[in-house]
Amino acid sequence: AERYSSEMVNPSIILPQLPADRNAHAWHLYVVQVNNREKFQQSLAEKGVQTLIHYPIPPHQQKAYKEWNNLSYPISEKMHREVFSLPISPVMTADEVSKVIDAVNSLS
Repeated sequence: AERYSSEMVNPSIILPQLPADRNAHAWHLYVVQVNNREKFQQSLAEKGVQTLIHYPIPPHQQKAYKEWNNLSYPISEKMHREVFSLPISPVMTADEVSKVIDAVNSLS
């Protein structure tokens, strides 16, 4: 996560903020935000970088909250259209991390 946050410099992508206490986060996900998620993900896939959308449906639009399904929460809806996760794992090699960084930085 520290390498991603310090080496990804693509202005099209919003990175998560690192906590002041580096031990305060487990980093099982590295969730980023980009305006054109589908295009960005496709471009990363073409470069061999798999991404995932963990929560594609805003909470108020899920079946469990059917009484809220017709309401509008623009910020939540925007986030759910734009966020996705980059690969992150303690078993990734330095070269694999570099590949993700280079792929992200090469896109516009």
